[in-house]
Amino acid sequence: MTNTKRIMGVIPARLRSTRLPGKVLREIAGKPMIYWVYVNARRSTLLDDLIVATDSDEIMSACQALEIPATMTGDHPDGGDRVHEVMQRTDYDIYVNIQGDEPTLKPEHLDLLLAPLIAGKANVSTLKVAITPEEAQDPNCVKVVTQYDDRALYFSRSPIPYDRDKTEPVAYFKHIGLYAYTRDALAQFHALPQSSLELAERLQQLRYLQSGVDILVLETEYDTVGVDTEADLQRVIGIFAEGNK
Repeated sequence: MTNTKRIMGVIPARLRSTRLPGKVLREIAGKPMIYWVYVNARRSTLLDDLIVATDSDEIMSACQALEIPATMTGDHPDGGDRVHEVMQRTDYDIYVNIQGDEPTLKPEHLDLLLAPLIAGKANVSTLKVAITPEEAQDPNCVKVVTQYDDRALYFSRSPIPYDRDKTEPVAYFKHIGLYAYTRDALAQFHALPQSSLELAERLQQLRYLQSGVDILVLETEYDTVGVDTEADLQRVIGIFAEGNK
């Protein structure tokens, strides 16, 4: 795939996580979580640059000690607005919002995410992966439903679609928290007010959908373990320990 567009990856990172405070600095295999997110994202050959964006002196110091490029930002309600602040200081065609709690990220995720933007076929993209009906019951697992053309219909912490009659198999998909935006689409996101659905679900992507902005959702075969709880963290620690064996 020939790429003439310049792409910047941004890892928004904050300490004030509600469900697991300080999680991006929690240790996995001897390194803070943010280190593994950075290292795995850096493996994608499509990124021209990659940086951590934070409002925390503690995270900034940790990144400096690990020689991870990082920048201080203001206090923002979500990662998308933090990425937008980085965009205002830089000059790239595409920006990737790589959440700081995805230590099992693969370069294949970023390659899939970016392909339609590089080809000029989408302005915003994200990922999904198939999950079981049991996994769909977890409110920490964000679900997504799409149109036939892979554009998002809705994202929710509730299990969607609702299987009313339980007579036919229902497919459930987990949303993986990676986003790619064109420069104009990211500027549009920042200009939109926080929406009522976004505030109700605590999901920033609903700001786009409630304003009629398309999000292309691509299906990956590679699941990730997004760390939202202590149980998630222990699961990732186990995965890394098994990998080291």
